[in-house]
Amino acid sequence: MNVERKDQDKLERVNAYREALKRVKMGPTSLPSICFYTFHNAIQGITGIDISEDSSLMCTCFGDSNIKIWSLTPNKLRVMKQMDELELIDKDADDVLERMMDERTAEDCKMLTVRLWSLHTWTNLVSYKGHNTPVWDVKFSPHGHYFVSGGHDRVARLWTTDHYQPVRIFAGHYADVDCVQFHPNGNYVATGSSDRAVRIFDVLNGSCVRTLTGHKGAIHSLCFSPDGKYLASTGLDATICLWDISNGNMLAQMRDHTNTVYSLCFSRCGSVLASGGLDNTVKLWDVTKVIKETDKDMDASIPSSLSVNESPNLLIGSFATKATPVLNIHFTRKNLLLAAGPMKVS
Repeated sequence: MNVERKDQDKLERVNAYREALKRVKMGPTSLPSICFYTFHNAIQGITGIDISEDSSLMCTCFGDSNIKIWSLTPNKLRVMKQMDELELIDKDADDVLERMMDERTAEDCKMLTVRLWSLHTWTNLVSYKGHNTPVWDVKFSPHGHYFVSGGHDRVARLWTTDHYQPVRIFAGHYADVDCVQFHPNGNYVATGSSDRAVRIFDVLNGSCVRTLTGHKGAIHSLCFSPDGKYLASTGLDATICLWDISNGNMLAQMRDHTNTVYSLCFSRCGSVLASGGLDNTVKLWDVTKVIKETDKDMDASIPSSLSVNESPNLLIGSFATKATPVLNIHFTRKNLLLAAGPMKVS
């Protein structure tokens, strides 16, 4: 099936290119449309939400250790056909992957538990063991195959999908590793911790190449800009910090949230940063204002005249929900902003 998989990968790249052609440019005078997903009656308690890169699937994590996968498109989730039925399929057909799926099993969502799962068969493939305490975050590399995890044991671990033991251990934090994030080029991993520091590690040798300090509380979300030059971080102190990772300098602090911020996402063009948190709001920030000032100073070969404390107000939009904390935000390839959270019951 390798040939068919490659054909499917080519099709996905073509779709990504077509969607990118329809991308809306973001800025202070061109704000994104927002589609919000609210979960009602989540009696198990939602602990995390994530959306796939192509915006077709949403994953929700619950306090009872279960995970639900939801389809965000009109296409329902299906299971692969049984082996005897697969043998009857014409493997040279252009739509062989479509023929492999069983329409009789189509559902709006699927229930999983925390493992590596196949989204074709909806079965557990591997159970990875290495953390001896709770794991707080997991992220796949932009290129697949590798993924990183962080948890209560104060370290992050790098894994490959074909080995059940970690291939790297990223150590140095003094408290829980609460969030992890891959650099767009896949060569670096950023970690945020309850020790209030952000660290950036080299995937090749496991060494820490940057330590970023300035937060006054645990860090719960990290996001690299699409070009990989900047990193945004936020968390318990409700402050969003923007970092230049080439030198480790903090470029700006964005303050307007009134409670913990749990999610950050750059627009696909990198000009707007979206944030969401427990204050039931989605906020939009014009990060190009700071980046242009930094580039101007670099071109002039002089130190920046704009200190962090003097950062201009970068807020360009604020959107409140009625009673729903924002646990995840995500820009689609067309720069539509998706957001999600569980409605609070008073």
